[in-house]
Amino acid sequence: MRQQQLPEIPALGKLYLSALGSAARSRLTRGDGGTSLPAVRHEVHGAAVDLEKLTEFQRLVAHSAQDVLPSGYVHTFAFPVAMSVMAREDFPLPLLGMVHLRNQVRHLRPVHWSEPLNVAAWAENLAGHRAGTQVELVAEVSAGGALVWQGRSTYLAKGVFLPELDRPQAQQRRDFLPPMPTAQWRLGLDAGRSYAKVSGDFNPIHLSRLSAKALGMKRSLAHGMYLASRVVEEAVPPHTDAFAWNISFEAPVFLPATVALSIQDDDAAGAWAGSTFTGWNARSQRRHFSGSVTPLGQADPAGPAGLAAGQDAAGSTA
Repeated sequence: MRQQQLPEIPALGKLYLSALGSAARSRLTRGDGGTSLPAVRHEVHGAAVDLEKLTEFQRLVAHSAQDVLPSGYVHTFAFPVAMSVMAREDFPLPLLGMVHLRNQVRHLRPVHWSEPLNVAAWAENLAGHRAGTQVELVAEVSAGGALVWQGRSTYLAKGVFLPELDRPQAQQRRDFLPPMPTAQWRLGLDAGRSYAKVSGDFNPIHLSRLSAKALGMKRSLAHGMYLASRVVEEAVPPHTDAFAWNISFEAPVFLPATVALSIQDDDAAGAWAGSTFTGWNARSQRRHFSGSVTPLGQADPAGPAGLAAGQDAAGSTA
């Protein structure tokens, strides 16, 4: 895999504009027209965190400010580099309209906001899905010559069926019986715009009913990473140095919304041993997402192979 160094973290707005231009052309004529992913790794070296944006992110997601980066913020910081891979001319799937299926993350140590960060991202595991074609984007963040964060995000290009990719059969879903909620989130119409301001992710499906309808949504919806960032912040105890988390999305959160949440802790000998969480629509009882968080020991054996693809899910638009 060859490396392509970018001069700085790309601006998401420019990438979305590029994607809009690409959407006006036929995807069937882009790249080699086949089923291969670009064999390239995009990298940015020595990137700096914007303290003002970090503080705004923390106050929106965690309702507090601190000197270390929330795990969800690290994803947000690295996401434009991953998105730049998806915006390439030789990327076989359309960037706009991607559905967010799941995330798997290893947060290896606390990351101070002042540390210069190296970010690398690439795409792999293009595969058929019952509803289209899915792909995984891997992002790695390093500081001081060591890996400090690694994430794998799975996205679905709904309705895009590439040749030569097998489509698995749909799996029968089990009935969801909501547990007793431990919290409730009330998300207003402006939740998407508020998160866009602190993350830079101005995907039109999150901004307003009109812009969402233009891309086939019935109304605007919450960012999947807003939901993930917020629930991980609530599930991980303070001063936890290293942990892994995963989340699978099943149904989008259309705004405004009331999300019921259950976080169940696993305590072993009085110490936190991990948590599982579930979020669902308080009115319809439809599950939006589920996942878990677990502490990592100092001798964590899981590497990149440990971020394997998770279970099939209907997904939430990213």
